[in-house]
Amino acid sequence: MPDPSLRHLAEPFGPFSARLVPGRPVAVLCHSDCDGLAAGAVLAKALERAGHAVAVEVTGKGGSAWNPEVAPRLARHAPQALLVADLGCRSEPVLPGVPTAFVDHHRPDGVPPGAVLVTGYGTDPTPTSGQLAWECGELLADVADLDWVVAISVLSDLGDKAPFAVLTDVRKTHRITHLRDATALLNAARRSATGDATPALSLLMKAVGPKDVLSGGHPETDQLKAMKAEVAAAFAEAKKAGPRFARKTNVALVRVHSPCQVHPMVVPIWRTRLPRQIVMVANTGYLPGRVNFTMRTGTATNLIEFLKAHAPPDPGPNYGHGHDQATGGALAFDQWNRFVAGLGFGPEARVEES
Repeated sequence: MPDPSLRHLAEPFGPFSARLVPGRPVAVLCHSDCDGLAAGAVLAKALERAGHAVAVEVTGKGGSAWNPEVAPRLARHAPQALLVADLGCRSEPVLPGVPTAFVDHHRPDGVPPGAVLVTGYGTDPTPTSGQLAWECGELLADVADLDWVVAISVLSDLGDKAPFAVLTDVRKTHRITHLRDATALLNAARRSATGDATPALSLLMKAVGPKDVLSGGHPETDQLKAMKAEVAAAFAEAKKAGPRFARKTNVALVRVHSPCQVHPMVVPIWRTRLPRQIVMVANTGYLPGRVNFTMRTGTATNLIEFLKAHAPPDPGPNYGHGHDQATGGALAFDQWNRFVAGLGFGPEARVEES
């Protein structure tokens, strides 16, 4: 069952869900990592069980809920309402004119007028978006059987030592190795060169447990295995890169060049090796014309505030969102060059503009 200690966090969702009309479509937009996929799947299944027609969309490579192509994708479903899971929350609406609820555990950057925010930010320990979705889903229908999906969200974001009862409870009926392997397989989709997490979402929606995710009884499993092999090869290459150190700030920069999303995989390695540094791994090959970067630190530095203090003149919308000590962004080449110069890096950190 959902965690009683988190139940109060879902209270804003109650009045929102009470206004939904059965049979009319509800759109769900979720992030492409395992936490986002889990949150999206739980919300979609809860809505379906409550008698609603559901359209589920997942963000693509480098995707954000506020990217210009997202609103038309959602609008084609003519939804009566929109649920946005694990994608942050900003003051701008995702789909103007459509009642929206955000289910999220990142630091919010505002709430659109009239929207509802279900947040775990500021709670200690902070639950995942999947856990928050489980609490919201319980207000719609019985979703107790989706505990394994929620456990995957926790494993993906917080690891198997996370202090939440769902991990202990799920291990009574599912092997931890199956849960870990399913998490790794599902995460491979968004890390692949295409960044297409559609097969992962499809598999999570139809599987009845983590063993079913891995069994090969669904065609998506083979797709994800191929993606996982591609990412493993890219990660092995990216691990060879070494750090450079800024002269003005406490930042260590590791640069990689890969179409796969390996930068978040490399950063924990250097965070462990350089515990007194802010570690930033930048990928110049992930999206054309942009540098995608991930930052982590074991210091007391609030990374979101750090990025605000060192922002280039026009960083754009995909900069400095997420968690206080786990964040990142994407910058156009010219903005990246200004950014790293401001941090105290020399020409070695610049990217040549084409």
